[in-house]
Amino acid sequence: MNNTEIKIAKDTYWVGKIDNREVPFHRLVLSKGTTYNSYLLKTGKPTVIDTVDMEFGREYADRMEELIDPLDISFIVINHTEPDHSGGLAALASRAANATIVCTEIAVPELQEMYKLHARNFLVVKDGDTLDIGGKTLLFKETPYLHTAETMITYCVEDKILFPCDIFSTHVAVGKLFSDEAGFDITEDFKGYYNAIIHPHRRYVRTLIEAVKDLEIEMIAPSHGFIIREDVRKYIDLYAELSRETTQGKKAAIVYTTLKNNTKKMAGILQNTLQANGIETAVWDADKSGMTEILDSIAAADAVFIGSSTRYADMIGNLEPLLKELQQMNLEGKLAAAFGSYGWSGEAIEVIQDYLNGTNMTVQSTSDVIKSTGMTHVEFPIRVRFSPKDAEKTQQIKNAADFVSDLLLSSF
Repeated sequence: MNNTEIKIAKDTYWVGKIDNREVPFHRLVLSKGTTYNSYLLKTGKPTVIDTVDMEFGREYADRMEELIDPLDISFIVINHTEPDHSGGLAALASRAANATIVCTEIAVPELQEMYKLHARNFLVVKDGDTLDIGGKTLLFKETPYLHTAETMITYCVEDKILFPCDIFSTHVAVGKLFSDEAGFDITEDFKGYYNAIIHPHRRYVRTLIEAVKDLEIEMIAPSHGFIIREDVRKYIDLYAELSRETTQGKKAAIVYTTLKNNTKKMAGILQNTLQANGIETAVWDADKSGMTEILDSIAAADAVFIGSSTRYADMIGNLEPLLKELQQMNLEGKLAAAFGSYGWSGEAIEVIQDYLNGTNMTVQSTSDVIKSTGMTHVEFPIRVRFSPKDAEKTQQIKNAADFVSDLLLSSF
């Protein structure tokens, strides 16, 4: 397939880039290459939906000039700011000087900073907003964390085409653009992409399924790989199936010591969140319960949370003897996380983290979360200054508990 304008529907064209190299991507090597799909809607108000990888930005803008006068472009829709989709924006926007950039509110400062677009006109869209582009109507649905916070999907009402960016993608340098012309069953490539990119964000697939359930979709035009125009519902249902919770009977143990009950409150929020996610949870105050009882609970648990308040730069109460015992136990296969409240500098939380790292549990850390998912709203250890009473601090704790819940309940 040539890297040229290819019509996929009335007045709608593929204007992407095929990358048939072995492509480094998310610490993987894409042995089949990939495709950066961008779409041009030649309507009364010409609109571009997503661009290409930043490596091909100038080539992309040059080719766009062969297809349309960039000054005629009214809108550039950016569903997701990651540079393999928004990377062509800088080159295109410099030539499409009249175009308004359409994105979610969170995406605006990201695009401004990434591509020096502070002086450009942005149209912020929210879930359910529509945009008349002159003969076609675009409907926007927010799908946060699929797979970053600012992500949305775009639906063309008249053509019944879903433009979901990374969602429903495949990493294949396509020979034929449509999946039904591929000459092979794309299902394994489809699942492979889901497992690598989407599954760490499995919780948020529920938002996606809810967003598309009432849409009549005849074509899915993603930003990587094949466009799907046959068995569309099969692939939507496959996401629902792959993301469902299939592992039952998981248990968590929360152990803490507390100075002014703030760490106790954190333990309560963790407990409530885990139990709401279907995880049986036991909570122990290490200063009021016997060590043998607590260790038995930890041995039976799939996830372990250990927390303390900080006093004089250290943990308080009977926690340290317990942590020393944990280092002598075989706890392989369990997840672990440190948490705690503090008023000055919170050293106790880091001391707990060090002890946990001395066990053979899988200890959660912000670094690992970012490297494995790209999420920046989940932080480990869980640190709260003073009381966790305000909404932001409560959500911080819930985010961590939800993340551990997803790891426990994952079907993979």
